[in-house]
Amino acid sequence: MEPIVVGGYLLLMNIVGLYVMYSDKRRAIKHRFRIPERMLFIVSLLGGSIGTWAGMYLFRHKTKHWYFVVGMPLILLCQCAGAVYYLFL
Repeated sequence: MEPIVVGGYLLLMNIVGLYVMYSDKRRAIKHRFRIPERMLFIVSLLGGSIGTWAGMYLFRHKTKHWYFVVGMPLILLCQCAGAVYYLFL
């Protein structure tokens, strides 16, 4: 697969990840219907882990939930390891 396509996909997914964290934080403040936590993890697993992790701390959202504090960096670490494996082995 072309590197530009992969790069574009990852950029898009990280923007989506940042946006879903922002949107869920706004919804929480306004006491509106929330984005399910499962969906936040799905976006992260699909390549938006940097965006969701950045959104956690940028918007101070989900930082008291251990499964987000541990899970998001763990997903990112696994994705980086997978990328290194794919590129160099």
